[in-house]
Amino acid sequence: MFVLRHAKSAWPEGVADQDRPLGPRGLRDAPAAGSFLAESGVLPDLALCSPARRARRTWELAAAELAGPVPTRHDPRLYGADALELLDVLHDVPDEVATLLLVGHNPGLEDLILLLATRSVGDALDRVRTKFPTSAIAVLTWSGTWKDLRPGEALLTDLAIPRGARDSS
Repeated sequence: MFVLRHAKSAWPEGVADQDRPLGPRGLRDAPAAGSFLAESGVLPDLALCSPARRARRTWELAAAELAGPVPTRHDPRLYGADALELLDVLHDVPDEVATLLLVGHNPGLEDLILLLATRSVGDALDRVRTKFPTSAIAVLTWSGTWKDLRPGEALLTDLAIPRGARDSS
């Protein structure tokens, strides 16, 4: 499973939280997140994405970097969800989905990773404990079905923080 925190958003005055767009850094970093996903060599079977504008746009820009289309669902349960609510969403993932991409928000995503993974490859878990920044991608694995996923069962195999290059012009 890939867990992607939305890219850096803007804070325009008078705009509702759910309608906040990506900021300039987010517009650079979201495609870099897609490049990381593409380089993993694994195309997700399903993307579950928060309906918030910044999450949807992050996924649109990231998905454009992939080798093919990924079925996507915008699930309102992801917006503002805590770790246990996100785990409930994961329990509803169909068994035929081998690789899921979850696109959402902190603190829920960070808390979900820490709930599921009690061990990691290298220092990935310590890095998540320190910060799960915008555009970060956590990669988790475990044995079993989505419905049977329980706290502490996952291994955090990677943590990437893709950043797009600044335009030098």
